[in-house]
Amino acid sequence: KKILECPLPNHKKNKMSITLYRAFTHLMGPAIHRYMRKRLKEGKEDKSRFSERLGQPSKDRPNGPLIWIHAASVGESLSMISLINRLRKERTAISILITSGTVTSAKIMNERLPDDVIHQYVPVDRLPWVNSFLDHWKPNLVLWVESEFWPGILSELRNRKITTFLMNARISEKSLKGWKWAPWMIKQILKTFDQCLAQTEMDANRLRILGAKNVFCPGNLKFCAAPLPTNKETLATLTKSIGSRPNWIAYSTHPGEEEIIKSVHLILKKAFPNLITIIVPRHPNRGKELAEKFRLEGFKLSRKSMNEPIHNDTEFLMGDTIGELGTFFTLTDIAFVGGSLTNQGGQNPIEPARLNCALVHGPNMDNFLAIEAELKASGASVCARDSTQIAHEVKTLLSNNTLRKRRAEAAKKVAEGKLGILDSIFSYLNPELNQISPAQPTFVTRNARA
Repeated sequence: KKILECPLPNHKKNKMSITLYRAFTHLMGPAIHRYMRKRLKEGKEDKSRFSERLGQPSKDRPNGPLIWIHAASVGESLSMISLINRLRKERTAISILITSGTVTSAKIMNERLPDDVIHQYVPVDRLPWVNSFLDHWKPNLVLWVESEFWPGILSELRNRKITTFLMNARISEKSLKGWKWAPWMIKQILKTFDQCLAQTEMDANRLRILGAKNVFCPGNLKFCAAPLPTNKETLATLTKSIGSRPNWIAYSTHPGEEEIIKSVHLILKKAFPNLITIIVPRHPNRGKELAEKFRLEGFKLSRKSMNEPIHNDTEFLMGDTIGELGTFFTLTDIAFVGGSLTNQGGQNPIEPARLNCALVHGPNMDNFLAIEAELKASGASVCARDSTQIAHEVKTLLSNNTLRKRRAEAAKKVAEGKLGILDSIFSYLNPELNQISPAQPTFVTRNARA
């Protein structure tokens, strides 16, 4: 810390901060390795593919040009699916590699990615492991998603002069304040990116404050994603089990929010005695612990992950599974946005909007401020600050079919209005893509009689 605070010219601070970071991660190699082994024992790493985290790829590199997309976790990975599908359609000669860092994201990618797209775990940010990864894959273009900035990897991309775009960039107020304590580091990191494509104008301005160049705002890629998939067989089973019972969903909930949702359920039961509340924790591995707490308090609960039956007296359906959120949204038509009652900044409201859900959210939607304002202005959503207010809003929707349908239609209209964002993003990518592999020409066969 004292070395970084010494009165050096800015360019020397830049070089020293990255150099010290690399030296630190090199010296801490044994400790980092032990830490990763600990994560492996705890089930936080993929046992069958653990070597990938150490920079040892498990697949061969295809011949020809290759684009590397790094998306830290589930949300970031899913936001790139529409972009990947378009790349595969328009740039058939380009191979695509996508990396992420979590076991959950790998499972989702295995289910959602086309067979010809390669998934690997991102290497831990130690230079030997990073170099091993880059020497093997030799990417022609890198698309780095959102704001997980690893100094080792990014500085090495810059050293190797690999064109890199920051995609769907987001800088929270907390991150902005944090990076202001190390301005020389973030400026050096941001120099890696040839272009920064921000989600919102606020994110774009924050990037400029931190020193980024060539910053543009085409919009949020998460809003271009296709509707979440619905498993028809599962949906039919759940629909039959629930029948005509009133229901609603609280999705992607974080610790502390489940307690509030329980209070909401108790209030709503006074008006709807046979109510069933669907609750989907953001992290499914919390399902067992949550279920035990609910049952200790006397609630009747069915865990989807255990295929537990839904009885007439079941009060909660716990969606502690991966990849079934679309099915739950289709099952109901009222959705409460998780992460909006805590400091998480809210989860993606466009996903339930695309599947005809009227929306209720808490006061903290910092991750989606622009879309929150648009949804509110269109009459698609409403803010509720505590259990009493949430219960009031959900009760109103459950009691008024016309209002519920109108809000759901408004939400879907807002969601569908974002599909042009992908075209805007490709207007920035295409010049670089043309350098790698020209777009496939589109041939139109004309009928002679036409």
